[in-house]
Amino acid sequence: MPEPTTTTVATIAAATITVPMLSIAGIPLGIRPDLLMAGFAGSLVAIVLLNSVPTAGDTWENLLRTTLRRMFVAMASALTAGYLTPIALLAANLPEPLLLGAAFGVGGGAQQVLMSVIRRVSGPEKEPPQ
Repeated sequence: MPEPTTTTVATIAAATITVPMLSIAGIPLGIRPDLLMAGFAGSLVAIVLLNSVPTAGDTWENLLRTTLRRMFVAMASALTAGYLTPIALLAANLPEPLLLGAAFGVGGGAQQVLMSVIRRVSGPEKEPPQ
């Protein structure tokens, strides 16, 4: 049996390290599952510790509305982290080992960042005519 060469060992090592992309119905989404999980964890920290989605009241309707809003914020933050973290790392010229930490940070701050971007793009608020 021949000795394994360094290219064979490097190929096997690289194949075990790669993370598959998510796909729905055979369509690749371009999102890595590890980035989604890190962004989801960051959004949970923002919701629980930073109270980014405060409760509105004590009735069951308000609790249901708050719970649904928190679920959508967590989902949107995870998706934002999954899509924007690789772009943010390229823009900031950061090394690859910081990818999951950056995804955690993007997931934690996604709600505030997205709201400020929407305000900036939509322009100043106009007062209604009287």
